[in-house]
Amino acid sequence: MRRGWKMALSGGLRCCRRVLSWVPVLVIVLVVLWSYYAYVFELCLVTVLSPAEKVIYLIFYHAIFVFFTWTYWKSIFTLPQQPNQKFHLSYTDKERYENEERPEVQKQMLFDMAKKLPVYTRTGSGAVRFCDRCHLIKPDRCHHCSVCAMCVLKMDHHCPWVNNCIGFSNYKFFLQFLAYSVLYCLYIATTVFSYFIKYWRGELPSVRSKFHVLFLLFVACMFFVSLVILFGYHCWLVSRNKTTLEAFCTPVFTGGPEKNGFNLGFIKNIQQVFGDNKKFWLIPIGSSPGDGHSFPMRCMNESQNPLLANEEPWEENEDDNRDYPEGSSSLAVETET
Repeated sequence: MRRGWKMALSGGLRCCRRVLSWVPVLVIVLVVLWSYYAYVFELCLVTVLSPAEKVIYLIFYHAIFVFFTWTYWKSIFTLPQQPNQKFHLSYTDKERYENEERPEVQKQMLFDMAKKLPVYTRTGSGAVRFCDRCHLIKPDRCHHCSVCAMCVLKMDHHCPWVNNCIGFSNYKFFLQFLAYSVLYCLYIATTVFSYFIKYWRGELPSVRSKFHVLFLLFVACMFFVSLVILFGYHCWLVSRNKTTLEAFCTPVFTGGPEKNGFNLGFIKNIQQVFGDNKKFWLIPIGSSPGDGHSFPMRCMNESQNPLLANEEPWEENEDDNRDYPEGSSSLAVETET
């Protein structure tokens, strides 16, 4: 009976956690919906008197709004990509690993299993990176998210504002969301500012629209400052071909730690996120090269790295677990194992 109550309580807590995790997203959605009402109805249709100015404001606003909401949707609902089956331990290997009590033998077993895999990063002690929760050998740049309870390919961070783990499958969409968010706030602030001054000087009648226009400028400026800082930081990460986790914890390769191990040069670093075709760079369509399991590395020449040599990569395999406490910044939370 007592065990049943504990299981029910645990299930209830998990359910509450899932529901509460959507609160930040709900807040953003409500703010965006209010900003749409305030800008379209209270500013453009009520406050702005010139028909030509109304049309121009509304056309450009809706063009930005479409891309802003589109990229936000993609950031939220694009599922994080997990390692494929060849990185998972087979049932036999799992039994052997768990039944072995000697750490040095376990370490050697993982080395043997990883020989046929494109794995070049190691733990701080030089061991093969292994997740004992998902029972898999971690691909390069893959980490375990304690919030999503899964290993995520090229994990960057877990963001509460999209209630999703940002990684290989949706990092491009997240960057685009930040860019269009900055543009959205900047456009609102610049077009609202002249009417803010008119209301401030008393040149316009004090009606209901006054509150919406004044508050719209304040909110747009407040979000703009926060977003431009975050967007600038991620632009720096992209220019160095780093993830947020790699910026805080230098990756260790078979030859030792190397903070610029994935840095291929400015242009190639950008292409690693947005792809080779520039016409897709501004559109939230998946165009990142590769499958998220292997990445070109600066420390390897073409004869060693199949991704640089453009050869057939790795044959199928038949057959450090370190916890980072959940930390938060103004707009993102990084959680990784």
